[in-house]
Amino acid sequence: MIVLIVACEVGFWVAVLGGLTLRSVADMPRTGAAVLLLAPVLDAVLLVATAIDLRAGGAATWEHGLAALYIGFSVTYGHRMMRWADRHLARIRTGQALPAKPVGWAHTRKCWGDVVRTTLAAVLSAAVLGGLIAWGGPGTAGVEPLLGWFPVLGVVVAVELLWALGYTVWPKRATSA
Repeated sequence: MIVLIVACEVGFWVAVLGGLTLRSVADMPRTGAAVLLLAPVLDAVLLVATAIDLRAGGAATWEHGLAALYIGFSVTYGHRMMRWADRHLARIRTGQALPAKPVGWAHTRKCWGDVVRTTLAAVLSAAVLGGLIAWGGPGTAGVEPLLGWFPVLGVVVAVELLWALGYTVWPKRATSA
């Protein structure tokens, strides 16, 4: 299972980097967009393969849980990452300066937006985990490895929340250059 997760992760990044390169460097926007569409396809392949493995009686392992987290966070953060990379590559290509990073309350608002996005990613990951547990049925050899990921999701959300709270109390200051 870990080989499939790694293959999907590597394939995801090849699709992302290849698609962005085709769009921004090779000036082939349609071809680049088509290659970028492979990223969610790989997520679907990973989800289906994970479910099939469990349904066929495969023992639930931490890798199955990792696949669920990967899918939830990829779905939630993937589009944002693509937009960011597109904007930055376009600016680099045209010689424009990169935008200033937000500071003060603008940065704090961004942090709180990340809390919402990370919470959504955790909820999606938990739903995938729950689906895998239910789908695996009685043939699944123990679900403890899958159940062990729920506290991890809670910790991830808690860290994101603490991060935002920290910047609410102590807003990020502009650095002098």
